[in-house]
Parts: sequence; structure tokens; C-alpha cells
Amino acid sequence: LPRCLLQYVEIKIHVGVAKILMDRSAVLNALNPQLLADLSTAISVVHQENRVASVVLAGNGDDFCSGIDLKSLSAIADLPEADALPQWFSAWQHLTELYEQLLRFPKPVIAAVDGGAIGAGLGLALAADMIVASSRASFTAVAVRRGLVGGSTAALLAFRYGSALAARMLLTGQSVDADEAYRLGMCGPPVPSDQVWVAAHELACQCAQAPRAAVQATKRMLNEAIGETLLTHLATGAANSATACTTESAAEGIRAFLDRREPEWPD
Repeated sequence: LPRCLLQYVEIKIHVGVAKILMDRSAVLNALNPQLLADLSTAISVVHQENRVASVVLAGNGDDFCSGIDLKSLSAIADLPEADALPQWFSAWQHLTELYEQLLRFPKPVIAAVDGGAIGAGLGLALAADMIVASSRASFTAVAVRRGLVGGSTAALLAFRYGSALAARMLLTGQSVDADEAYRLGMCGPPVPSDQVWVAAHELACQCAQAPRAAVQATKRMLNEAIGETLLTHLATGAANSATACTTESAAEGIRAFLDRREPEWPD
């Protein structure tokens, strides 16, 4: 498939499985507007490919995805308030639309997580149907430590694994390592880093053995019938995240991260 249309994503197809590879490894595959657009395009392209029965989503380099690129948010924070607010809403809406695209995508999606899945990157893994984790994988909902609100990640965490785990991760910013993720049912047994793609591919092939119509109907039942309120919660979460970006705490959290210093929270 042509790479020229996509700046930060590569698509490879092997034996009925499409691998969608995020490739901004210099910034730990942080999600800027172009990467979000590329992922959306890649998912649409793979949707049209009849030879593809299932998908593996992965990140190039040492991490799966470090979340929203705070440089993109910083550029919005520098705008006058009247101009910034619609852009905050637009930024979080684009992220949430990508999650919804994955949830509604008719083919099984396996997130192959090696290294960190952080914030919106964790949300990306949770929007996939299943997670395969390497032994060095970690899962973190870190927004609160930046003065932000991870609204869409909150909705996905609570939907997948319940509100108790969601509260613990979202309110503390604690990481869950691969072994604990396995114990909590978030993924299967962790595999070595160099085997994460192989393990994800095997799982994707297992999904592909069933008739496509049955797989599609089952996924729709899980994510759109049982998960009917999830789509509403995602929209609410995006609105909450955008509103939180207008606070002094959010501005300081973003600045502190980019300056590589501890934040000085306003009283």
C-alpha cells in the first residue's frame, strides 16, 4: 500500500492481517494532528481491503504511544481565550472520533503494546478489541498530573475494566506494568519485546478463522449494543477534557512538561 499518502503511519498486509504502524518514534509516537489524521486514513484504507480480516495496531521504536503531543496543546494555549476554546474542543473531538472509528470498525483490532501506552495512547490501546503486551509494556493515565482531564480514556477504562481500576489509574496517575495488566485481565501473558508482533499476529489470525459476518456482528454487539452508553461517555469525556484545558492548572502543567520541570500549581 502506498506510504506517500501517510506521513507518520505505515500499513503492511501479511496473510490477511494488516499492521498499522505509528511512526513518530523520536517523540514516542505522540499524537499530533497529522498522526491522528494518518491513523484515521489508514483505518479507512484497511476497511476497504477485502483481503484484510483483522488488524494489528503498533508503535515504532521503544514505546507504543505517549499520548497527545503537548506541543500541539501548547500552541493552542498561546492563543487568545476566545480563539483557543473552539480549538480545544476540536482537538479532543478528533481524538475521540478516532477512538469511535476503531470501536465501530468491523474487523477485530489487536493493540500490540511494547513500552509505554500513556494517556491518549492508553485510550488508543483500549479502543482496540484486545491488547497483546510485551514484558516491558506499561499502561498509564497521566492527565491529572498535567492539570488535564483524560475524559475519553476514563470512559474507555471504565467500560473495559470497571470504575474501580479507572479511578485508581486516573486519580493517581500510577502505571500498571505488564504482569499486573495480565492479572487484571487487560491482556494475555506478557511476551518478550521481539515477540509482541508475532503474538498479536497469531491472535489476529485466530479472529480471522471465524466467518466475517459473525465476527462483525459480535463486535457490533460488544461495542455498540452492550457499549451503547460508551459512545455517549466518549463525547462527554471529550467535552470535559476540552473545558479543563482552559484552566490555569492545565496551562502550567503543559508548560512544566515542555520545560522539563516540576509544575508549580496555582492555589
